[in-house]
Amino acid sequence: MNTSKMFRSLLALLFLVAVVPAALGAASDSIRVEQGLVSGTPGTHPDVRVYRGIPFAAPPVGELRWKAPQPPASWQGTREAKDFANACPQTPYPSGSLYQSKLPSMSEDCLYLNVWTAAKSAAEHRPVMVWIHGGGFTRGSAASTAYDGEVLSRKGVVVVTINYRLGVFGFLAHPELTAESGHHASGNYALLDQIAALQWVRKNIAAFGGDPDRVTIFGESAGSWAVNALMASPLAKGLFHRAIGESGASFSPMRTLAESEKAGEKFAAALGVTQDTLKALRAKSTDEILKAGDAPTVRPAVDGWVLPQDIYTIFAQGKQNDVPLLIGNNADEGTSLAPQGASIKAAAYVDGVRQRYGSAADQFLKIYPAGNDEEAVASFYSAYRDQVFGWEMRTWARQQTRTGHSPAYVYYFSRRPPGPQSQKLRAFHAADVAYVFGTFFWSFPWEETDHKLSDSITSYWVNFATSGNPNGEGLPQWPAYGVQSDQVLELGDRIVTRSGVNKAGLDFFDGYYQSLRSPQTGRAAAAK
Repeated sequence: MNTSKMFRSLLALLFLVAVVPAALGAASDSIRVEQGLVSGTPGTHPDVRVYRGIPFAAPPVGELRWKAPQPPASWQGTREAKDFANACPQTPYPSGSLYQSKLPSMSEDCLYLNVWTAAKSAAEHRPVMVWIHGGGFTRGSAASTAYDGEVLSRKGVVVVTINYRLGVFGFLAHPELTAESGHHASGNYALLDQIAALQWVRKNIAAFGGDPDRVTIFGESAGSWAVNALMASPLAKGLFHRAIGESGASFSPMRTLAESEKAGEKFAAALGVTQDTLKALRAKSTDEILKAGDAPTVRPAVDGWVLPQDIYTIFAQGKQNDVPLLIGNNADEGTSLAPQGASIKAAAYVDGVRQRYGSAADQFLKIYPAGNDEEAVASFYSAYRDQVFGWEMRTWARQQTRTGHSPAYVYYFSRRPPGPQSQKLRAFHAADVAYVFGTFFWSFPWEETDHKLSDSITSYWVNFATSGNPNGEGLPQWPAYGVQSDQVLELGDRIVTRSGVNKAGLDFFDGYYQSLRSPQTGRAAAAK
């Protein structure tokens, strides 16, 4: 053999030595799901593998726009699950928003999920946590760096994050959609997407080392609204075994199907569609639909199928999916959501209160006074927190405790992330997400207190996903919620148990919402 041939042979041998182990590693990384083989990528930590962009439903495009999700197609060979899939169509947050994040490309072909696992084999049967992102049901993506599942997966769970249709794509109701559905229902497509993702998890998560009989759904803001709705939906029965809701529920009055259909008719008319409605709407481009805006109140509605009754009634009658529950809200929810409150004047505040609450206004103003402009601002944000979030979460805990057999655990997040925004925003809406995932994605000057709090929160969440009880070694005791004790765990600079947090305001809204459900008894309750 001449020198040239020897050199080429040596290069070939070196290439095989380098490549064969990598190829074996790639092969061992392949996992078979119902539709075919998928291969993932290493996480930041070598113990973790990540599988991005796995389809859990067919693309909801063309004739499938505004229809229940259909099963995904199978594929040949091994699908490389290394990149996040498209974000669902949305109008991004404005530049400079606290909630702005870099999105993947947008497309209606967006029904994909992502998996983080540190399991070494399918035999490990680790608890599973399925994250439903927030964003008011109009924005967001499972690809956000905020929702990276690596920290949680290293603590022993398999983490799944999912996309679902947003805005009018996820919630349009219309009489013609109702007529074609087969269930005399329309809207709630976003919830149906979430249910389809949970069905996929049930069938496939064991291949990633997950236990399909220990699935926890968790979400924040709109994601928490979704968790609340899935707990109420008979279609989700058996698909999850614990539920975590962070700042969001829907026990206040909900829209009916008829009301949603009217909003849908207005939406179609705004697009100039008056004949052959469904064909014409489905022929519109994604951009045309987006530019037309969202039908008012893009939130779950009582459609008679996904939600047979309003959520309050379902829980009051004990018809919810009865699973252990962990829920709570933040101390300063409104500072980032309603910045206009920072400039409110006392006179305008009092006028607004009297217009809204009528004969109950004096009682409201005793709890949320406005003796001067500064006090009015503080009261505005306290009332915002208690009405929009605090009352909803306490009602969720109380209803589950009264009519369910599984326990509820309630938290109150009060830690103010450090930095120049701390004094203005305090423990703002979604501040808890950085601690729940341990991602610390905002460029704040995080402190040791934040990392310690996050370590405790992730342990509570993982313990809860494991056993239905958040308590564990080395953690402050978290008592189960009781209506009489009204105990919550404050997650702040310290972790402590408190009773009756914001009780006067939450009791006021008990009476207020009772008055909306039953005017006579409600007025009496509000006057107490």
